[in-house]
Amino acid sequence: MKERIKEDNLPSCDEHYRKGTENIHLKRQLGLFSAVSLIAGTMIGSGIFMSPEGVLRYMGSPGASLLIWAACGLLAMLGALSYAELGTVIKESGGEYIYILRNFGPLPAFLLAYTSVVVVRPASIAAISLSFAEYVVTPFYQGCPSPPLVVKCAAAACVLVLVVINCLNVRLATSIMNIFTTAKLLVLLVIIVGGVVHLIEGNTQVLQNAFENTATGFGPVGVAFYQGLWSYDGWNNLNYVTEELKNPEVNLPRAVMIAIPLVTCLYILVNVSYFAALTPSELLSSDAVAISWGAKVLGSWTWIISLGVALSTFGSANGTFFTGGRLCYVAAREGHMPDALSMAHVKRLTPSPALIFTSAVSLIMIIPGNFSSIVNFFSFTAWLFYGITISGLLYLKIKKPDLPRPYKVPIIIPIIVLIASVYLVLAPIIDSPQMEYLYVILFILSGIIVYIPLVHYKWSPKCFRSITLQLQLLLEVAPTAKNT
Repeated sequence: MKERIKEDNLPSCDEHYRKGTENIHLKRQLGLFSAVSLIAGTMIGSGIFMSPEGVLRYMGSPGASLLIWAACGLLAMLGALSYAELGTVIKESGGEYIYILRNFGPLPAFLLAYTSVVVVRPASIAAISLSFAEYVVTPFYQGCPSPPLVVKCAAAACVLVLVVINCLNVRLATSIMNIFTTAKLLVLLVIIVGGVVHLIEGNTQVLQNAFENTATGFGPVGVAFYQGLWSYDGWNNLNYVTEELKNPEVNLPRAVMIAIPLVTCLYILVNVSYFAALTPSELLSSDAVAISWGAKVLGSWTWIISLGVALSTFGSANGTFFTGGRLCYVAAREGHMPDALSMAHVKRLTPSPALIFTSAVSLIMIIPGNFSSIVNFFSFTAWLFYGITISGLLYLKIKKPDLPRPYKVPIIIPIIVLIASVYLVLAPIIDSPQMEYLYVILFILSGIIVYIPLVHYKWSPKCFRSITLQLQLLLEVAPTAKNT
C-alpha cells in the first residue's frame, strides 16, 4: 500500500507533478486566534443546543446536571493540557494516531486510524450535519415534523459545501471558522443574557431544590458524561494540525488555556439560562432545547436562535471536517491508508484526496442518520483511544524523562484523565450491557484482518499503482513531506 509514485514515472507534460516531496508540504498558517477558533468553534456545535436534555434525563436534577457540565469541562481541560505536552514532544500532526504510533507501534495506531477514518470521524461529521440540517429545514415545516429525506439532503449539501471550502484553500477554511466562531459566541451570549433577565425577574426555580431526584449509580453518571462530553468534543482537535500551527510550542498550550475555560463557562451559564426559563419536564420533552427556550423567552424573535444554531453547527462541522481530513492524510503518509490519500494539491497545498474520501464516507453515514446512537458509539470509541494515548504520555514521563519538553504538566493530570477514560469506557458496559458495545469492539479488532496483508506484509495489487497515478493526474496532487 505504501508505494509512492516516483518522479521519473510521472508525466513529463506537467511540471507540477515533478515537484518532489521536499517542495510540497502543508504550510504553517494557523496563528493563535485561529487555533482558539478551531478548538472553541469545533466544541461549540450542536451539543449545547441538544445534549442538555440527555444530561438531565440521566442525572435527574438541574443541580446534578450542572455539576456534570462543569466536570466535563474540567476533564476536557485536563485532557487537552496532557495533549499539549504530547504535541510539544511529538511535533507531528495526527493527534492520537501519531502519538500511539510513536509510543506503541504500528498495529494499535492502525486500529485507531481504521476505526476513526472509516467510522468515527465521518459519523461525527454526519451527526453534526444532520443537526445543522434539522435547524435549517424546520422553519419551512412549522407545525409538523420535517421530512427525513429533506433533512438528509440538506445534511448532504452541508458536507459537499465543506469539502469544496476545505479543498480550495486552508486560509478560506480557517477564515470561515473564525467568522462562525464569533457568530456562535454571540448567540450563546444572547441565551445567557436572557437567562440572567429571567433570574432577575424572580424565576429562580433552578436554585430551589436543585438536587432533588438526583440519580446515582455507576452507569447513569457515565452515560450522562457521554452526553455532556459530546458537547466538549473538539478539545483535542488542535493536535491534529500541529504541523500547520505557527510556533506550536507556545500556541498549542496557550490556545487550550484560552478556549476550553471559555467554552466551559459559557456552557454552564447557558444551562442555567435553560433551567431559568424551562421546567425540567419542559426541557425533557424538548427535541431542540434552544428553540424551546427561544419560544418562551424571545417569542417572535426565536428565529435568531434557529439561525445561531445553524451557524454554530455548520462551523463545528467545518472544524471537525478540517481535522478529520488531516487524520486520514497523516495515516496515509505513514503507510496505513492508500498512498493517494497522503498527497496534497500542488498549488493549493490542501490534502484534497483525504478530504474527499472523508466527505464520501460522511455522506454514506448520513443515510441511516440516528443522532443518539452516533453520540454513544463515538463517545465509547473515542475515550477508549484517549485512554491509550494518555498511557503513552505516562510512558514518556516515566521511561524518557530527559526528552525536551517545551511544555510540561504534572503527572497527576494524565493519571486523572486515564482513570476517567477507563471509567467512561467501562461504566455503560457494566451498568447496561448492550450488544452494540460488542459490535464496536469486534469492528475495531477486525482491523487486524486488514492490517496483516496490507500493512505488515505490504501487499499491494498492481492496479493500486495505476489507480493512484490516475487520481494524481485527475486531482493535481503530489506526495508530500512532513512540515518541520
